[in-house]
Amino acid sequence: MERTLLQWRLLPLLALIAALFSIFFASPRSLQGNKRCSLLPHDHYWISSKRIVTPDGLISGSVEVNGEIIVSVVKEVDWHKSQRSRVKVIDYGEAVIMPGLIDVHVHLDDPGRSEWEGFSSGTKAAAAGGITTLVDMPLNSFPSTVSPETLKLKIEAAENRIHVDVGFWGGLVPDNALNSSALESLLDAGVLGLKSFMCPSGINDFPMTNITHIKEGLSVLAKYRRPLLVHAEVEKDLEIEDGNDNDPRSYLTYLKTRPTSWEEGAIRNLLSVTENTRIGGSAEGAHVHIVHLSDASSSLDLIKEAKGKGDSVTVETCPHYLAFSAEEIPEGDTRFKCSPPIRDAANREKLWEAMMEGDIDMLSSDHSPTKPELKLLSDGNFLKAWGGISSLQFVLPITWSYGKKYGVTLEQVASWWSDRPSKLAGLHSKGAIMVGKHADLVVWEPEAEFDLNEDHQIHFKHPSISAYLGRRLSGKVVSTFVRGNLVFGEGKHAYDACGSLQLAT
Repeated sequence: MERTLLQWRLLPLLALIAALFSIFFASPRSLQGNKRCSLLPHDHYWISSKRIVTPDGLISGSVEVNGEIIVSVVKEVDWHKSQRSRVKVIDYGEAVIMPGLIDVHVHLDDPGRSEWEGFSSGTKAAAAGGITTLVDMPLNSFPSTVSPETLKLKIEAAENRIHVDVGFWGGLVPDNALNSSALESLLDAGVLGLKSFMCPSGINDFPMTNITHIKEGLSVLAKYRRPLLVHAEVEKDLEIEDGNDNDPRSYLTYLKTRPTSWEEGAIRNLLSVTENTRIGGSAEGAHVHIVHLSDASSSLDLIKEAKGKGDSVTVETCPHYLAFSAEEIPEGDTRFKCSPPIRDAANREKLWEAMMEGDIDMLSSDHSPTKPELKLLSDGNFLKAWGGISSLQFVLPITWSYGKKYGVTLEQVASWWSDRPSKLAGLHSKGAIMVGKHADLVVWEPEAEFDLNEDHQIHFKHPSISAYLGRRLSGKVVSTFVRGNLVFGEGKHAYDACGSLQLAT
């Protein structure tokens, strides 16, 4: 009996010792809730800069963050009038504060091909590059995301492994395109929209669709008011003569195999059904988004004409089409292979003109990695190498570096990479620095230059296959905030991966 009483008297002391032990060995951030999600030990704080990109233009001022949300945006001249609490203020000086980038076209290849990329490596690269939200494509992972069951595999693979927010596109393929209940179940499961190919995708379980499949898909998407993203190339017979000028190590040989007529033919066919998306049309509420436009001539003219008629259509291009030209691609350097292909310098100039005039709506990375051996770097065979450009971590400095000569503004960068992508994906809580939005922010120094080489810390899985290695770029990312958490700063990531899944409801 005395022994039992002694045990009960010791219990409070033992509990106190255990609590002190846990406090002593806990990380500083773990004492603030799950603060291992953030490098900043505050939930409520201000960040200040002389250059903040807002929907009302560039201001000097401060942004107040409380939890996940922006609760105040104050110009410097009104700073002394604000009723700010005694909370942390981080002054970034002349660095730019901009809404975090939203990349709507990324292949993370997880699950099934995580040796190509993966949720952990891909989202770490995104955070280091100022990207706060990714929308993952339904193919290159295995199995492809074409049903609620395969979407569930994606969600399970992403759990506790994403360092930024992630949403998913579903696949429109022949097996589900003519089955409205199958498509509805996929959309009900939370995909933000659908993606289809008008040519072979190169992935066996993601076959191409025809215009009938697309038309039926749009009729279902109209009910949900979500977009259909389309890879717009259609195969046509080619007349390529054999000869020395068709060396498979020559980029121009590959360029001949995917001429602009493939893009033009697909877009002409596609626009035969987008008229249904007009106000009063049978697919009103649906939207068609043409991905990675390469041809800046007849294909772009067709898109501009459709927009003028009231079709609900948008189009993106990618930094590699704006940075590179076919003439400069070295012999056998298969890092530059992608589809549609990179075209000539005159086409690149037209793409920039279309960007500056607003005829192209937004940018995306189309980060499409693979294992280095599939790029056939030693053989240099453009006809057999896997196509895809790896750029995810560097799309902000790439856009800025190559855009400066065309007079690109900070506001345009924010529009192309944040505002318009958020609207396409239906992520209405993101995309701008304004009260009520998620505190998704990138802080970066446009004037800071760096060499992208082997000494630079690159977080996507296979840096050696990036076509941007060896380039000198302007625009250093200093800090990245995702829903108020400082997930990247001073070259380091937050300890825990606390990104959130962005599922449609």
